[in-house]
Amino acid sequence: MGTSADTTSSSHLSAPSSQGTHPPAPRRGRLALYLDLIRWNRPAGWLLLLWPSLAALWFAARGWPGIHLIVVFVVGTVLMRSAGCCVNDVADRDFDRHVKRTSARPVTSGALSVFEALLVGAALALAAFALVLTTTRAAVLWSFVGLAVSLFYPFSKRFFSIPQAVLGIAFSSGIPMAFAAVLGHMPALAWVLLVGNLFWVLAYDTEYAMVDRDDDLRIGMKTSAITFGRFDVAAVMASYVLYLGIWAAVGIHAGLGWPLYAAIAVGALQALWHWRLIRARTREGCFRAFRMNHWLGFTVFVGVAAGYWVR
Repeated sequence: MGTSADTTSSSHLSAPSSQGTHPPAPRRGRLALYLDLIRWNRPAGWLLLLWPSLAALWFAARGWPGIHLIVVFVVGTVLMRSAGCCVNDVADRDFDRHVKRTSARPVTSGALSVFEALLVGAALALAAFALVLTTTRAAVLWSFVGLAVSLFYPFSKRFFSIPQAVLGIAFSSGIPMAFAAVLGHMPALAWVLLVGNLFWVLAYDTEYAMVDRDDDLRIGMKTSAITFGRFDVAAVMASYVLYLGIWAAVGIHAGLGWPLYAAIAVGALQALWHWRLIRARTREGCFRAFRMNHWLGFTVFVGVAAGYWVR
């Protein structure tokens, strides 16, 4: 269920525009502003959170985890990702108001106040927490860990050389919560899956960082794309290999058979396609690769779920 971070918003801050502050956005209804605040029309962010969490549920339950836990994790993921957008926009508002593509966001434009955005975020987070309360004590405790990492992430972009690693922990927090919700504890298997998923997050968010590298360099931001330098493409591909390799090893150990093999093969082809998109380091190619990553997560999840179904 996991994080409050929002990789589809301003995970990598763009440089202040020379055009200065843009005029306030036209007045809109409150509901429209709230939906814009939580990126309701951009589901890629919560899908990146959802697929590894659901796959972890299947691993923990060794098959179908039950409708209750599926509802908790699906709805909770959407709620927490939406809450994360609120926190992210508040944290980045002083940068976003100087950038044309973000200046019309509700908090940045002044259509919603900081207090109101935080209030919406808190309400969404509390709703997600209410869902967690229907599971286990261990899952409740892990939800606090995930929340802490999620709140820390928007500010880590200012001083960590690879803030994508922090995001990786935040976007993988649904994995330990899934095991805690099913088993009541965190076995070693959950840690292995978490590490593997961290590499996937590092891969796709480095692709996103490559989009904004020039802007980030001008304002002195730290990202993995800047830290890896000319080895950025190699780092992305190595991260994909580690992610797919670790999850494949866990699936093979679980005896998931040909559905898992097929999913890993399809995932590897998707990663190869991403290499073709990012190798020239164009903004368009890197952004397209980033936006398509939820299909890779979906593919791996289908392999895990189908593997348990036919086992």
